[in-house]
Amino acid sequence: MSREMKHSGIEWIGEIPKGWRILQVKNLCQISRGRVIPITDMDDSYTYPVYSSQTKNNGCMGYINTYDYNGDALTWTTDGANAGTMFYRTGLFNCTNVCGILQQKQIDIKSDIKFLLYSIGFSARHNRRLDINGFKIMSNEMAEIKFVLPSLSEQQKIANYLDKVCGEMDEIIALQEQMIEELKAYKQSVITEAVTKGLNPDVPMRDSGIDWIGEIPEHWKIERLKFLCSIQTGNQDTQDARQDGEYPFYVRSPKVEHSSKCSFEGEGILMAGDGAGAGRVFHHAFGKYAVHQRVYRLSEFSNKIDTNYLFHYISSLFCKVMDMGSAQSTVPSVRLPMLLNFVVCTPHLSEQQSIASYLDTKCTEIDALIAIKQAKIEELKDYKKSVIYEYVTGKKEVV
Repeated sequence: MSREMKHSGIEWIGEIPKGWRILQVKNLCQISRGRVIPITDMDDSYTYPVYSSQTKNNGCMGYINTYDYNGDALTWTTDGANAGTMFYRTGLFNCTNVCGILQQKQIDIKSDIKFLLYSIGFSARHNRRLDINGFKIMSNEMAEIKFVLPSLSEQQKIANYLDKVCGEMDEIIALQEQMIEELKAYKQSVITEAVTKGLNPDVPMRDSGIDWIGEIPEHWKIERLKFLCSIQTGNQDTQDARQDGEYPFYVRSPKVEHSSKCSFEGEGILMAGDGAGAGRVFHHAFGKYAVHQRVYRLSEFSNKIDTNYLFHYISSLFCKVMDMGSAQSTVPSVRLPMLLNFVVCTPHLSEQQSIASYLDTKCTEIDALIAIKQAKIEELKDYKKSVIYEYVTGKKEVV
């Protein structure tokens, strides 16, 4: 027998069961924000976790020897791609300044913290805003967010059901993500093997003299990057991004934005110069395009190098130089001398072209498999959202 419904008065929520309530977060929760916690204060030998904006490790970025919060709470990410993502916390813990904290008020309205995780969490992700600097949902915005609240017993039933169903989906998603990481590692090994050892397993080898390269075919040469191309940076900044811009705009992330202004014309290999993608985010660009001022552009290539070969080589191996720690500071960055002096294995041009052709085919095959896994993840995430929505708004009932 279907239960009687009423309109919630909120378009995106739609109908809810009669007797359920619509509340604002400020009605039910105390709202606070974390603080700046230097990485230098953290040590794995300490006891109390520090939660941040990342989603890996359940958001834990390290440990310190004091705590700011005690007991059950919800935290949410205030800034960035994960803005609005909510976590359940318990025990003694800390949060950085990119986290907000919700703690239940001691009032007559009874609520289950796990239900709030799903109900407020869904509303928060729906209501986060996007500005020029990315997604945001700040404390004053969180306070005004509306969400659905049934009776305490029904909250508990729904929370228990969603814990089970969402937990099962999260396990499948985690398995798909693990497979993607394995495919990425395999792709990296295929590229590294091809650009440092060649395609002929029987060719005589010699020591390259470089630890992270090891042996190379006897007839190959090694060149510094500065002798193979010109290197310069772009001339645009984040605020130059325009959704309707005419030109592709290469910034410091895998995502390609758009700009109304053109920085360069012609072939270029582009690499993020700082931030999380430093030395790891690459694009192979053609035609007219825009380039961020902290992105390096390789161009005017020597006739000794095939650009497809160089793209595979540098996008696969430059991260090894980054990981050696010579470029690390507070924020990862690539210094121009590092790039100029980066060593490149250079077989004959015809062999470079054969290697590049082989890698184009292999990488396309691997990328296709990754895309299938990624599509499965997105499908599961969408299904998970729909399940949460249907149950926290009462459109489906736990039986």
